[in-house]
Amino acid sequence: MSLTVQVRKRGVLTLPADVRQKYGIETGDTLRVLDLDGILVFTPMVPMVPELAREIERLREEAGLTTEQMLRSLRQLREQASPATDV
Repeated sequence: MSLTVQVRKRGVLTLPADVRQKYGIETGDTLRVLDLDGILVFTPMVPMVPELAREIERLREEAGLTTEQMLRSLRQLREQASPATDV
């Protein structure tokens, strides 16, 4: 695919709607620009937090735990991993 876009004031580029739709690019998304010896490559940056949150929720449901049970278990594991030291 080859596209032509125009640089506007303050370096603003407008990606055509069909490209945004094809790659799921929405207003406010962040793109990484790679300079490959004069060839610019734009790649969408996928936010990790929502993806990780979905995975945690999936695992919680698979285990049949409530959110409170999961948090209680995590607190216990944290306490076991780093016991309080006497000063």
